[in-house]
Amino acid sequence: MKKKVLSGSFATLCAVTAFTFVAGGCGMGGAGNSAPVASVPASTSPASSSLTGDIRIDGSSTVFPIGRALAQEFMGKNPGVKVTVAESGTGGGFKKFIAGEIEIATASRTIDEKEIAQLKEANIEFIEIPIAFDGLTVVVNPKNTWANSLTTAELKRIWEPGSTVKTWKDVNPIFPSSPIKFFSPGTDSGTFDYFTEAINGKKKEQRNDAQTSEDDNTLVTGIAGEVNSIGYFGYSYFEGNKDKVKAISIDNGNGAVAPSPESIQNNTYAPLSRPLFLYVSKKALDSNPAVKAIVEFFFSQGTGLIGEVGYVAFSAEDYAAVKSHFDTKQVGSVFAGKKTVGMSIQQILKGE
Repeated sequence: MKKKVLSGSFATLCAVTAFTFVAGGCGMGGAGNSAPVASVPASTSPASSSLTGDIRIDGSSTVFPIGRALAQEFMGKNPGVKVTVAESGTGGGFKKFIAGEIEIATASRTIDEKEIAQLKEANIEFIEIPIAFDGLTVVVNPKNTWANSLTTAELKRIWEPGSTVKTWKDVNPIFPSSPIKFFSPGTDSGTFDYFTEAINGKKKEQRNDAQTSEDDNTLVTGIAGEVNSIGYFGYSYFEGNKDKVKAISIDNGNGAVAPSPESIQNNTYAPLSRPLFLYVSKKALDSNPAVKAIVEFFFSQGTGLIGEVGYVAFSAEDYAAVKSHFDTKQVGSVFAGKKTVGMSIQQILKGE
């Protein structure tokens, strides 16, 4: 598993010109050495707070760009706060959340009933905060000139367990007979969970010969390097790599629809539009002023970062409903176990 980490006090980091994100952990089953993977210029906003404390955030690689941008801006205004942002996959983040190792878990899927039960056993209450929309994007190599759209039935034939699809011709007889290379998020990924449930009908059920990684950048590199490849990941990673991969339009029975901010927000990009989440420990909210402050900062200023990192913001009315849900400290999940495609955030929060 490959993992990127943002960590540090802004006051200390102002001595240099950039935050450094470090990749480490293991990938493809082997241990990896830490190495810098990206640098983002430090904010030049003047510090305006004497707030202190530590905040640990971990989870979804899809949500990582949002967490990274939020932490950067927040530390710029709160130099006494140290925010650590990492990606272990949605499932990996929930494991750390359940173990009490982090204050905030990021997720590209809804928390599941098993995880809720484990949190209850650990006596950890949580508040669920939907923060943005994503369109899970199916991509191929840019040199692929034959596959511009796929039906959900074709996607299922490609990705279902025991799939007999080996070549593009197996997908559609007018496609070439070239062998397909499959690339997929790892099993700790919420993107993997969402895609397999939406396309294959059962979470975590997929063909077993795909090359997998929890790091979406690794998937981008693999697909960009294989002419006959196919894979999937969050819309932000497609937006940031349009020169390396090509998005496939999805036909859910109502015509092919390409992923875009508009189609993701209005749910016409179905069934692969989805909300992204923060899960916040209520105990941390009550005992660590910095945790409450960073969530408040998201609602007051952080929502403007959503589009900047390639995702789709909610409407002002939806954010107001989510903020009210947070302010009243409503614990538990209103999304778990529900089919929410086509529903607004307000409808879901109201239990409609």
